[in-house]
Amino acid sequence: MKIFSKILWSIISLIAAISIGIVAGVVHPAEKINALWIVTAAVCFYCISYRFYSVFIASRVLVLDAKRITPAYRLNDGVDFHPTNSLVLFGHHFAAIAGAGPLIGPMLAAQFGYLPGFLWVLIGAVLAGAVHDMVILAASVRRDGRSLAQIAKDEVGPVGGIATSFAILFIIIVALAGLGLAVVNALTKSPWGTFTIATTIPIAFLMGFYLYYLRPGKVGEVSVIGVILLLAAVFTGHYIPGSFLEPYFNLSKDSLVISMAIYGFIASVLPVWMLLCPRDYLSTYMKIGTVVLLAVGVLAMAPIVQMPAVTKFIAGGGPIIPGTLFPFMFITIACGAISGFHGLISSGTTPKMIVSETAIRPIGYGAMLIEGFVSIMALIAATILIPGDYFAINTPLTADALAGLGFPVDKIKELSTLVGVNVEGRPGGAVSLAVGMATILSNIPGLKGLMAYWYNFALMFEALFILTTVDTGTRVARFLVQELGGYVYKPLLRQRWMPGIIVTSFLVVMAWGYLIYSGSVSTIWPMFGVSNQLLSAIALGIGTTLIIKSGRLKYAWVTFVPMCFMFTTTLTASWQLIFIFRNKAIQAIKPADAFNFNLDAILVLLMAILALISLGDILYKIWRTCQTYRTRSNE
Repeated sequence: MKIFSKILWSIISLIAAISIGIVAGVVHPAEKINALWIVTAAVCFYCISYRFYSVFIASRVLVLDAKRITPAYRLNDGVDFHPTNSLVLFGHHFAAIAGAGPLIGPMLAAQFGYLPGFLWVLIGAVLAGAVHDMVILAASVRRDGRSLAQIAKDEVGPVGGIATSFAILFIIIVALAGLGLAVVNALTKSPWGTFTIATTIPIAFLMGFYLYYLRPGKVGEVSVIGVILLLAAVFTGHYIPGSFLEPYFNLSKDSLVISMAIYGFIASVLPVWMLLCPRDYLSTYMKIGTVVLLAVGVLAMAPIVQMPAVTKFIAGGGPIIPGTLFPFMFITIACGAISGFHGLISSGTTPKMIVSETAIRPIGYGAMLIEGFVSIMALIAATILIPGDYFAINTPLTADALAGLGFPVDKIKELSTLVGVNVEGRPGGAVSLAVGMATILSNIPGLKGLMAYWYNFALMFEALFILTTVDTGTRVARFLVQELGGYVYKPLLRQRWMPGIIVTSFLVVMAWGYLIYSGSVSTIWPMFGVSNQLLSAIALGIGTTLIIKSGRLKYAWVTFVPMCFMFTTTLTASWQLIFIFRNKAIQAIKPADAFNFNLDAILVLLMAILALISLGDILYKIWRTCQTYRTRSNE
């Protein structure tokens, strides 16, 4: 059996090496590649990483123990702490972490070519993102489900802990605004998508009560019911446009912001079993199912990647992302490779519901790899479009201007006709992703001629993907505001004090709602990318401290190396972004625009300063801990 296993993994490793070599242009560099090689490379590489690297981290670095009682049992209160079936919890966790980043980020970063984004998602997810999620989840489970900010305060020190708390607060508000903006862009004037998203809420309530009261533990039954109702909602939504219900779901941007804020508030206040967890679990079926369907579409279509491996925009001056490849690609693909937001989920809702430490590996490491694969599929959807058409969708530039840049527009009119909507000049990534997904899905045998259907389905899919992160993020932010507010008003520290829950939830949704209302993709998405990656760097630093303090100094490189890379990348991006926003404020014609750009610059500056304070405290703690071990070893 061992020999068979060795042969199998040797074959998978060989396939991965060949596939990566072809994608990287080592073999026939002048030829365009088939997207099948990208899928093969990702699947094989992620399987190898999960089988070996995650086992190494679980057994050697974290030493996970199935016998240790988790907070879900020890602190069970039926509201936040609640033992949850591992499959359901995996669904909740994946739905919570998989937001706009793995979809929109690769789509926007495709302007640099397909190869940089492919390599970053492939390697970053394995060595940085999945490690980050798994280490923070284990740390929180072993500390009574404490938040990342609380862990920092306890393990790093009061200065770094408080700085980290405020950094996380700034970061999570900006992150929620970035994620929420993507939902607004996807659902504005889209009654089909809005209807389907709205119906997932009562379906989730039904699932929650079914599993909690009617048939406890019957996960299979409630899964079948949920999937059937979800599919019914998707297909029924097709008939909403043109019906008497259309005015109720054909919402403007402002109406969607208000609706989303109300939903985020409700999801933050209600018990997790009632709405949050079942809705996330329900959406996971659709998320993973659609990604698998996309993979089937790629197999059936075998599309050629049209985008070059690298474009001239790696040196800067791109029409979508004005900055250079380094550092802006690494903050644009904000979740597909690594995400600080994941650390908030891994130390927020998930550790309070996990039933065994053995589930930390599949939930922490495995869910991140699936998100990485989602990013790979989004990258394929972007790069199979003709480059000129890709830029025509994602920029307001004319066809002549794009031709002057070396990217002539070819089939944009035909694409608009096929999907039934004019897709020219629709920046932000959501529309081009929907066009790419529809192109792939409509090439599956038996599904041809349904381009318009798949386009609207893809828009709805994006919104569903993202909104499940907004509700969980709002709840996590509420935890943090209660904690910080407790320094001023002690009753806020009581997690079950309803007035505190209501007030802090309201403050959170008001903050990210205002940013969405006043911002745009060009301002919020770079801020989201910088803030998100700064948080991941802080979390990796905290993880390094914990590993060293646990007596496993020789394994600290697992988190220390990616920490150094993330701090270097994001602090460089922060510095450049501050000046970009200041220049836009100076050039702004409207006083309101100037105010918003200056506010954005101040927020980025504050986040960078807080991150630097946290970094200084983390490095000092690491140095002191290493000194202690050195002294003991000399004795």
